[in-house]
Amino acid sequence: MAADAVEEIRGTAQGTAPVPLSVLDLVTVGAGRTAGDALRTSVDIARLAEARGFHRYWVAEHHSMPGVASSSPAVILAYLAAHTDRIRLGSGGVMLPNHAPLVIAEQFGTLEAMAPGRIDLGLGRAPGTDGATAAALRRTERLHEGADEFPQQLVELTRFLDDEFPDGHPYRRIHAVPGPVQATSPGGVQSPHRPPIWLLGSSGFSARLAGALGLPFAFAHHFSARNTIPALDLYRESFRPSEVLDAPYALIGVSALAADEAREARRQVLAAALNMVRLRTGRPGLVPTPEEAEAYDFSPMEREFVDSWNANVIHGTADEVRTGLDDLHKRTGADELMITANAHGGDVRLRSYELIADAYGFPTPA
Repeated sequence: MAADAVEEIRGTAQGTAPVPLSVLDLVTVGAGRTAGDALRTSVDIARLAEARGFHRYWVAEHHSMPGVASSSPAVILAYLAAHTDRIRLGSGGVMLPNHAPLVIAEQFGTLEAMAPGRIDLGLGRAPGTDGATAAALRRTERLHEGADEFPQQLVELTRFLDDEFPDGHPYRRIHAVPGPVQATSPGGVQSPHRPPIWLLGSSGFSARLAGALGLPFAFAHHFSARNTIPALDLYRESFRPSEVLDAPYALIGVSALAADEAREARRQVLAAALNMVRLRTGRPGLVPTPEEAEAYDFSPMEREFVDSWNANVIHGTADEVRTGLDDLHKRTGADELMITANAHGGDVRLRSYELIADAYGFPTPA
């Protein structure tokens, strides 16, 4: 991979931040808001992130969750590409077993044509939803088989992206368009860029695979914190230099929310935790308001879950969040921190990213 492509993966720290900071967006929908409201908030946050120096902006694939409007990452990324100019955009991630590899290659080839040199393709092997919904997506009930076939699906997807199936392969004459085949057609000209592939994970499987293939790795610390350091260690130990990277590069997803007052941050985080309680107990819904969360009568088991969940959410004033992010970086050695701010209101999320940028002295637009 060319040196500029490697730098697109690695990024550059801004201000006093120890590593590049990025954004993970779940396109959360709060009670009393619409999916359209949430998508417009995503545009606002992406523009802010671009203006202030965040490195990349990823959208996560989820299904059958009323409070998460990110079921179609490629569609959302096209929308964001039309409203931004420089920031990297990508999937955090596309759940590959839910899709045919050719379809993903076509979608991300199209995105690359829309925003050359700005697209990341992050891939996961989980369904991003419950088992019944995954079965509906995949038109099969053999869910474990789909996950077990992830390495083979990854190889197939990579070959479609590079247009490099060997002679004799049944897909040799099938081409992902837009893609490299256009450069080999008479009069053809094709962008030299190809979206870099990232592997995502919340356990050791993808960590080991990413290391063995020499790919960048993104770990879901925001919902699997106790596995973070073991997974990163496994990734680094398994790493083999490749055409993509000569050394490991790992980012971690971090749940963080900054507010002008610590009490307000606690209120917002409680509402997000109540949303998780409902999701984990089979009652998914829109993200509740802080007032609803404060009035909610948590059972002892629910309160225990909330306390455990919020222990891994960095929240408070901008200075408190900066300290928490710095400490997390020191503990994990992550090469990049990707921040997700979950709250009821889009204005709260937007303000959080603004405060974090200010706390680290990120560039301020003229």
